[in-house]
Amino acid sequence: MQKYTNPKPETWAELLKRPTLQFDQIEETVQSIFKEIQAKGDAAIQKYTAYLDGVSVTNITVSPSEMEEALQLVPSELKEAIATAKQNIEAFHAAQKTMQVRVETQTDVVCWQEKKPIQKVGLYIPGGTAPLFSTVLMLAIPASLAGCQEIVLCSPPTKEGKIHPAILYAAQLCGVTKIYKVGGIQAIAGLTFGTSTIPKVYKIFGPGNQYVTAAKQYATQFGVAIDMPAGPSELLVIADETAIPKYVASDLLSQAEHGVDSQVLLVTNSKALMEEVTKELNNQLELLPRKEIAAKAIANSKLIYCESISDILDLVNEYGPEHLIICSKDEDFYLKGIQNAGSVFIGNFTPESAGDYASGTNHTLPTNGFSKNYSGINLDSFLKAITYQKISAVGIQNIGKTIEIMAEAEGLQGHKNAVTLRLTDLKSNKK
Repeated sequence: MQKYTNPKPETWAELLKRPTLQFDQIEETVQSIFKEIQAKGDAAIQKYTAYLDGVSVTNITVSPSEMEEALQLVPSELKEAIATAKQNIEAFHAAQKTMQVRVETQTDVVCWQEKKPIQKVGLYIPGGTAPLFSTVLMLAIPASLAGCQEIVLCSPPTKEGKIHPAILYAAQLCGVTKIYKVGGIQAIAGLTFGTSTIPKVYKIFGPGNQYVTAAKQYATQFGVAIDMPAGPSELLVIADETAIPKYVASDLLSQAEHGVDSQVLLVTNSKALMEEVTKELNNQLELLPRKEIAAKAIANSKLIYCESISDILDLVNEYGPEHLIICSKDEDFYLKGIQNAGSVFIGNFTPESAGDYASGTNHTLPTNGFSKNYSGINLDSFLKAITYQKISAVGIQNIGKTIEIMAEAEGLQGHKNAVTLRLTDLKSNKK
């Protein structure tokens, strides 16, 4: 990892850059695949699955027999772990349900708001170097709780032309209605336009690599909503001398092993801790099966020493990490001051892995600094709010003059007339 000492604020923008491609670098690829899938549908899906994933899949729909096979292949111990995680995630997301908001803003002028589910949602589940069945739980559970009618899942096929059995098991457990063996840009395009096999959806959810992220952003040009620009994973750890070095190192490596374009940062006011963490990183890295991936991510990552905790706080808010771990005696100071983070993990015994799998919070979070203006996935991500109002004859007489004055001031006579006609009739009926 690259080391920095007391970097000046004017250098932070360059220091905190992510190792990601810009959209314009991959825009042409995304646009060409979208255009072909829009025109040729399933044939183009199969073409790009063969070309990009290196596997020929003649039927991209997961069959009932494949689902049954998956149920048999998932070990009982893993099924129990998934069940525990599901229970915790359901509990946390179910608690986010809100009651109808109803207010009489003026006598006989009643306004209310109700949440309605997004009817058709698409879930993208990465399945490349790591089959993220945990993401199925994070997306399908709140979608089901919200009441989404159609929950469509896409995940790239393995070299055998199948989806990992744990992904299929979790999908069936959590209420997914349709599953397709397709990944990457072609999956996002299929969900955007619809094909003879894949249904068009109203909103697309899920993390992915930089190409998937760019595809999701491009999909918004065709009337499809997305959850957020969720790209390569990232973690920032704030730690001082009270942190346990081997724990800090393990957390950094847990994110580094996601992919070569992941980024992890340690920001500390303890030089001794920085050195201990460096030793632990080197030792623990050697033991990881995904050592090569983690090592490349670590090469793009940084150890930053800042003497001032105020500078640490400002730097973290400037970075806006996807995941933030705080292991510091100044915990309260940071918790009060943190404005930009996707999800926060507090103390030596709260690894980021807990949120990734089973504590209950959602692990689909904004990356690349988007925590400054996006939230992570929650129940409301699968809902939309509709407002209602009902005004009686008494109510329109109470509020009518206000509407007339405002409409006339804006030069919108038709708006004014819609009120004036009613008030005139009510006045006439009183005579």
